[in-house]
Amino acid sequence: MTREQLKERVRKLPMQPGVYLHKDKTGKVIYVGKAKALRNRVSNYFQAPERLNAKTRQLVSHIDDFDIIVTQTEFEALVLENSMIKKYKPKYNILLKDDKGYPYIRLSQNAPYPAFSVVSRPEEDGARYFGPYPGRVAARRAIDTISEALHLKTCSRVFPRDIGKERPCLNQHMGRCCAPCTGKVSPEEYRALIAEATSLFEGDAKKLERELTERMNAAAEELQFERAALLRDRLRAVQKLSSRQHVVAGAFAEIDAVAFVQGQTRACVCVLHYAAGALQDKEYTLFHLTESDAAEVLSAFVKQYYARRSAAPKTLLLSHEIEDDGAVAEYLTSIAGRKVEIAVPQRGERRDLTRLAEKNAREEIERHEQQSERRHKSLELLQRVTGMIALPLRLEAYDISNFAGQDTVGSMVVFAEGQPKRSDYRKFKIECAANGQDDYASMREMLTRRVQRYVDGDEKFSPLPNAFLIDGGLGHVRVCQEVLDSFGLDTPCFGMVKDDRHRTRALVAPDGREFGISATPALFALIGRIQEEVHRFAITYNRQLGAKKVRGSTLDKIEGVGAKRRGQLLRHFGSIDSIKNATEEELARAVPKNTAHAVFEYFHGNENIQK
Repeated sequence: MTREQLKERVRKLPMQPGVYLHKDKTGKVIYVGKAKALRNRVSNYFQAPERLNAKTRQLVSHIDDFDIIVTQTEFEALVLENSMIKKYKPKYNILLKDDKGYPYIRLSQNAPYPAFSVVSRPEEDGARYFGPYPGRVAARRAIDTISEALHLKTCSRVFPRDIGKERPCLNQHMGRCCAPCTGKVSPEEYRALIAEATSLFEGDAKKLERELTERMNAAAEELQFERAALLRDRLRAVQKLSSRQHVVAGAFAEIDAVAFVQGQTRACVCVLHYAAGALQDKEYTLFHLTESDAAEVLSAFVKQYYARRSAAPKTLLLSHEIEDDGAVAEYLTSIAGRKVEIAVPQRGERRDLTRLAEKNAREEIERHEQQSERRHKSLELLQRVTGMIALPLRLEAYDISNFAGQDTVGSMVVFAEGQPKRSDYRKFKIECAANGQDDYASMREMLTRRVQRYVDGDEKFSPLPNAFLIDGGLGHVRVCQEVLDSFGLDTPCFGMVKDDRHRTRALVAPDGREFGISATPALFALIGRIQEEVHRFAITYNRQLGAKKVRGSTLDKIEGVGAKRRGQLLRHFGSIDSIKNATEEELARAVPKNTAHAVFEYFHGNENIQK
């Protein structure tokens, strides 16, 4: 669609709130945005190019069409925009990596003796959930802290089923557990302790302190001195816990200070979490952005960040104004279930908080830019030593792995700007190896398949690297050169040669020239790391295939053993050999008796017949 046709479409758009989706020539969504008035907002993209920033000019140059979705309110548009971004992951939107989980603490309150556990996300199962927490370690620490204070069980036993089956553990002898395993703690008594723990997880320690004080005084007045002493000790533990309440309070910060800072090569958003006036935690996200609009980045970040956490603070302090602050505040309120205030402080203590967030963001940028500069110098050194024309910003390494000539696999790892780019790693099942072990033939097959996928236009194998690195010597790298020549490619390739101590000592070119790297620490570290990573990736894949083969060829052949029973057996015994050597009675402890009989007969049936 021509620029004039796009402008004509824009002139016909309604002056209503909604979401717009820009598309490229292939129909792929490359940007999603929201608007108070669609016509005004979308028309901004098609004004004179010199009035647009570099990022927007780049976006507009790829727009071939657009769609709109009209909504009733700006708030509905914001929610829909977030949903569309999550669905399409458009190239030109600010996207947060979805690689960090925020776990919750689950309370199985319907059980006679409720227990706490760490889970990835809440479910509609009647349980109570607390959080989210910064990570599983923090969540587990919260459970342990409260369990120690209130003498709750920390073992995996299930009561009343396991009462009296085993002796009390060391925690009971140390006075750290009330020991429901002895049968001396009724479900009602234990639930009372769980109620106290719930108050602590909800951040209401003061209320619990008042209740414990009243109960302690009442017990003393009734001359129940042992019970009064027990309540006194519990009160002291709770008071001690109150001084470090943030340990158990999850992500319920009262104030978050969020700042955006633009560096030379990247930008950073830093979040500082405050509770009870004290700094509790810090998180930051780096973006490879230049000439970024602070309002746009902050708005996109805040919406995605708190949606992922499913929680928001009472007050959100921002370093910059955002265009849609009212709608964003309404959105965060819907997430938190209570009113959320958004402010951009200009002076006073609140401004000090955003300044501190800015300082932290700036320090993270400087630290990463220094690391990036060191990696860049290593790549320049590699270019200079080998004589490559282009700076090797993208390197691909290849390795072959097999087990006793069986299950041959190939691995491809990618290093972008000196760092592993795991999303671009690829694995290959080698087909030619079915006729016997031949590393050269296996390498040829893998590289041919990789380059062919690129030639066929497969985006998962684009672009080509600045250099191919092969785990092996002269013979292996010559195979690589033959493959590249067959496709008419002039990409350089090198073999990674090891010394007698199995350390990378040099790179070898197809013509036999060697480039020593052991005397150059930065280059030695880079190539060594790449070789270790490609080797690790190949072996891991080989072991995965081997494990699947063992399971598929043995347990899956037994009638009555499906995925569930197979998992139970492997978890209980640890290996196929242990299952094979187990008695029928031992098998029956892991699976039902009929399954145990079938497994035992499968492995030992012939022995019984011979006898």
